[in-house]
Amino acid sequence: MEEIILKATPRKELGKKVNKGRKIGMIPVVLYGKGLASENLWIKALDLQRLLKKSGESVIINLEIEGEKKYSVLINELQENPVGGNYIHADFYRVKMDEKIETEIELIFTGESKAVKEAGGVLVKSLDKLKIKCLPKDLPSHIDVDISNLDTFDDHIAIKDLKINPAIEIKVDLETVVASVAPPRSEEELKELEGKVEEDVTKVEGVVKETPEGEVAKEAAEAPKDSKTEKSEKK
Repeated sequence: MEEIILKATPRKELGKKVNKGRKIGMIPVVLYGKGLASENLWIKALDLQRLLKKSGESVIINLEIEGEKKYSVLINELQENPVGGNYIHADFYRVKMDEKIETEIELIFTGESKAVKEAGGVLVKSLDKLKIKCLPKDLPSHIDVDISNLDTFDDHIAIKDLKINPAIEIKVDLETVVASVAPPRSEEELKELEGKVEEDVTKVEGVVKETPEGEVAKEAAEAPKDSKTEKSEKK
């Protein structure tokens, strides 16, 4: 397993004060774990972006704090700015290499389905992550789901069909379907769907038309006036 190193520095800033660090390309991090007092840290946003692009979230990271302390950690949570999409906070969980961990691994769909390409079907992904348990050294960055065997609409891929290291314990029913292909809608179904949409639009228009403009004006005129409004009118 390739060693992944991420450098960090101690952080004293808390609350809104961390925004100053964010402005210069730093991300506030909280490190915690079994038998470990939590630590507040800084990491470089660019370093984290490069790590995620190359290795993904589900990897063991060797976290170096000012070159002195070294911990094996997992990214437990990443918070993004809803506007810019950049990372603004991270939680790291310290792991022990001789103890099994339970986590979720991303499923990556690969290949090309004949039922999709030639029959116009729609790929249905029932899962995007898989809950597993294993030693840190056996932790994969992701699990591949090859959809090239989906030739017909009757075919499907279950968890038991995936190529997974035997050292990894799957925490979900092995019969659970991961991917399948749904047939395209028929012309009758599409017309029926269009009819329902038109019917819903008509109902909405009917509700709007049933409220005359005069009624609105009348209600506004008859509405009780507060004391401030009465005084301004007298003036």
